[in-house]
Amino acid sequence: MKLGLSSYSLYRGIKSGSMTIVDAVRWIAEHGGEHVEIVPLGFDLIERPSLADDIREAAREAGIDVSNYAVGANFLQPTEAEYRRAIEAAKAQVDVAARLGVRLMRHDVASLPPEEATIHRFEADLERLADACREIADYAAQYGITTSVENHGYYIQASDRVQRLVAAVNRPNFRTTLDVGNFMCADENPLVAVRKNLPIASMVHLKDFYLRPASSRMGEGWFRTAGGDYLRGAITGHGDMPLEAILREVKRSGYDGYISIEFEGLEECRYGSRLSLERVRTLWNEL
Repeated sequence: MKLGLSSYSLYRGIKSGSMTIVDAVRWIAEHGGEHVEIVPLGFDLIERPSLADDIREAAREAGIDVSNYAVGANFLQPTEAEYRRAIEAAKAQVDVAARLGVRLMRHDVASLPPEEATIHRFEADLERLADACREIADYAAQYGITTSVENHGYYIQASDRVQRLVAAVNRPNFRTTLDVGNFMCADENPLVAVRKNLPIASMVHLKDFYLRPASSRMGEGWFRTAGGDYLRGAITGHGDMPLEAILREVKRSGYDGYISIEFEGLEECRYGSRLSLERVRTLWNEL
């Protein structure tokens, strides 16, 4: 297992200009991270392709891996032309992943608001979504890259829907980026969901949330689950997730890949990221 950080954890620092993505790579290494996951927010590797070279070189000099490249996509498009454009855009991002030197890439598939994300709609859309993912996975195979879907965006968030899509795509290099916290957005028990989807995981994301019931009427800083409860990002290991039990499940499964922390709490990003790394490392070593 290699523990590291998603660059998303440091997004507010990158957005503010107080650090660059190259600074973030070095910061992660300096604070004990063994890899960096690249999420292109606050910078664009399509518009600035040479930045991918800078990231790869900074990671090499710092002695850490570039583990995964995680990008957006949406294959729920109203016309065939827009559907094709979305697929081609994702394939262009595969080229960026290859330039970064990664062997893992997560692309989004589709998202809908909870009221529209019904199982009937999902089953109706599944074949078309699977076709898109299959084409991108086949394109990525030339680089030895495994693509994946993450459990987020309400529509493909519950563990069973992720499994259904992965099975429908039916490619050895299409799996899931398993985000242990995002199952809570679909009101699913995260420990049970992690146990179900670990066998198809190419990457594990760790995060933590504070959870409050719908009756709490929480305000700024909170968002709603599909069922109306409230969630707020926490320093990893400080929130309401059964994180120790989840990590025990990951270790017991024999998973030996990258574990990437996504800090999305309200605390200053470097402070929250540092404490998250320290807490997860402690928990893992104590298991």
